[in-house]
Amino acid sequence: MSHKRIPKRKAAIAAGSVAALGAAALLLPNANASQSNGDDATPKTFKAGDVADVASQLASQLGQSFAGSYYDAGKQQLIINVVGNDSNVVNRIEKAGAVANEVQNSTAELKAAARTLKADATIPGTAWAVDPKTNEIRVTADSTVTGGKWDTLESTVKGLGSGVATIKKSAGTFKTFVDGGDAIFGGGARCSLGFNVTAGDGSPAFLTAGHCGVAAAQWSDSQDGAPIATVDQATFPGDGDFALVKYDDPNTQANSVVNVGNGQSVEITQAADATVGQQVLRMGSTTGLNDGSVTGLDATVNYPEGTVTGLIQTDVCAEPGDSGGSLFTQDGSAIGLTSGGSGDCTSGGETFFQPVTTALQAVGATLGAGGAGAGDAGAGDAGAGDAGAGDAGAGDAGAGDAGAGAVDPSAGAGDQAGAGDEAGGAADQMGGGEQAGAGDHAGGAADQSGTGMDDGSGLVSSQP
Repeated sequence: MSHKRIPKRKAAIAAGSVAALGAAALLLPNANASQSNGDDATPKTFKAGDVADVASQLASQLGQSFAGSYYDAGKQQLIINVVGNDSNVVNRIEKAGAVANEVQNSTAELKAAARTLKADATIPGTAWAVDPKTNEIRVTADSTVTGGKWDTLESTVKGLGSGVATIKKSAGTFKTFVDGGDAIFGGGARCSLGFNVTAGDGSPAFLTAGHCGVAAAQWSDSQDGAPIATVDQATFPGDGDFALVKYDDPNTQANSVVNVGNGQSVEITQAADATVGQQVLRMGSTTGLNDGSVTGLDATVNYPEGTVTGLIQTDVCAEPGDSGGSLFTQDGSAIGLTSGGSGDCTSGGETFFQPVTTALQAVGATLGAGGAGAGDAGAGDAGAGDAGAGDAGAGDAGAGDAGAGAVDPSAGAGDQAGAGDEAGGAADQMGGGEQAGAGDHAGGAADQSGTGMDDGSGLVSSQP
């Protein structure tokens, strides 16, 4: 059986455009200029996607003086933190068109503080990441961190010294967001396809969250359907949260777009590293399309299942049902895979993502049809959009089959969207006969219903 992933209707969203998606309009600044007035001492304006390479080059040149970087989206400037006031260092930064910002804490000092947190405060429900805007480590504790756990965390943070770390409480609970995005089903769990890739041996595959990959070995495009893909590699917990899942049919065609609902899609053209301050989009079936910004890098999260390192921290909202979904930019860069977090899309919260570039390198895959490595993918590369888990249309089985899963355990059996009943767009349903699959489905929270039962781990939502 050849599993095609070719949507009947696609409307590409160009960079700088305004996309009306369901009931909401998403507005993003048009950060496309990259220019200079010719004066090396005058800051240049950068595209958000270009700053990671420039920052990386400066980091290697500045050595111990480099103390992190971030992107000022409003001014479209790259800010480079430096320790000390060495004029040669400042001149080199300004020559590259960036802005030098003198700070207190060096990269080495912040890394040492993170090691102390790992040794003394690895408590389920905590997370930390470096915030280059404040030159501190931002420590977050969810609602389960109370009593002696909170005392331990608080004393550890205070012991790091003044101006090294801050701590705040989160109203939610850190958990993985299984049951999401473009629906795939396996072993009673429901997850989300992230981006289509080509495996190292040339076979078609896709990336998803690692906690999905360890939950089941085989995945289907419909609830109780025949498997269409098999897990090849999975990492969770530990150094990341990612899995490579190979399609069983070697003739599977995987398109390189992220479906954002209402027949619209964003073409994915490359994989790119995240930058603090960068604006990003996240797609998932529970909450549809949401936007926000990157707030931290190399984040450590202590889930109930174990500690995961090397993640991207954002203020983009997410809920159970969004796990494994795509984090990307408006101009078509694949950034991350939804891992987990706390809060919801009503009150907000913290959300963590597996970097796509790291996942690609670890599993030896390339985006889309191949020929493009991590961070250097071509126009034919794949996005979450059309891959995967199903060709569900208004009459086919889509993400709505499992419904809200863990996010809506109160929904009764009578609310279950049966196979072939639901394929919602971001807060809107696709028209009859249109294809939406694990890349073409983007259900909004208002369109979901289901009987999924949360087992309390945040990992698996059992399907009746």
